[in-house]
Amino acid sequence: MRRVSLLLAPALTALAVVAQPSTALAVAPVPTLTDGFYVDPDSSAQQWVNANRADGRAPAIQASIANVPTARWFGNWSGAIGTATGAYVGAAAAKGKLPILVAYNIPDRDICAGQSGGGAGSPADYATWIAAFASGIGNRPAVVVLEPDSLGDESCMSAAQIAQRNAMLRNAITQFAAKAPNTRLYLDAGNPAWLSADTMARHLVDAGVSGAHGFSLNVSNFVATAQNTAYGNAVNASLQSMKGFTKPFVVDTSRNGNGSDGAWCNPAGRRIGTPTQWGGGAEMLLWIKAPGESDGNCGTGAGSSAGQFLPEVAYKMIYGY
Repeated sequence: MRRVSLLLAPALTALAVVAQPSTALAVAPVPTLTDGFYVDPDSSAQQWVNANRADGRAPAIQASIANVPTARWFGNWSGAIGTATGAYVGAAAAKGKLPILVAYNIPDRDICAGQSGGGAGSPADYATWIAAFASGIGNRPAVVVLEPDSLGDESCMSAAQIAQRNAMLRNAITQFAAKAPNTRLYLDAGNPAWLSADTMARHLVDAGVSGAHGFSLNVSNFVATAQNTAYGNAVNASLQSMKGFTKPFVVDTSRNGNGSDGAWCNPAGRRIGTPTQWGGGAEMLLWIKAPGESDGNCGTGAGSSAGQFLPEVAYKMIYGY
């Protein structure tokens, strides 16, 4: 079973940024975790709007989707990954905003469902890729969601495959701690309709969540925010009981405005949710999956591929029909 698929922060303490050598020229201030979130000027929704200004759906998609800070996903389509993440974080820094990124390239990605299959060719390839991903960010603040599906998508995996995946995730967390120390890294933890809180807590521990900033919920899914918040709190209760610690969590609210009907792959009647912001029952509510991007060749996205922007789906999602 796969996924049942701008606002300023309150007075929070920004993470320290390593000082750079002084120069005679004035430089722009480095964005901190109390700045607003970055709106991707090259998002799939914005690209569609740019190419279809005369379309009657364009104003609504511009205002309600393209203008909302949304994560950019990085994988084996991203080219030289350190260059790609560096350019993206650098563009956000130039505007004094906080970028949201998703690392989605673990080998055998989406192994059990297959709609978003792919990933790095081997654990060694992934280790090189994720180290470069983190190095591209460097000391600049960022929010990163690490490998959606990876801890909920184990039903078809052998014990050896699970152990190998956990080792890759633990190494990824170590790489971010060393190479991107001002990144808030969230290890993905599925959603309330997937695994029990106790089971997910064990998966998180095995994958090294103690070294991450926190965990993410509801990525590419539709479950209501209140249900995710209750689930996150239950996962934390299990972590506290098992290991004596809790972690902050974030919730993907991009498509959960009408909650879930139990389907995860392009279900009809869904609606955009609360825009990206701090708080809201979690540490942050984030748009991680871009509304209008297909989950795969299924449901309202029949004939499409995962990640393809579907303007009619996006338009209907604004209004919930």
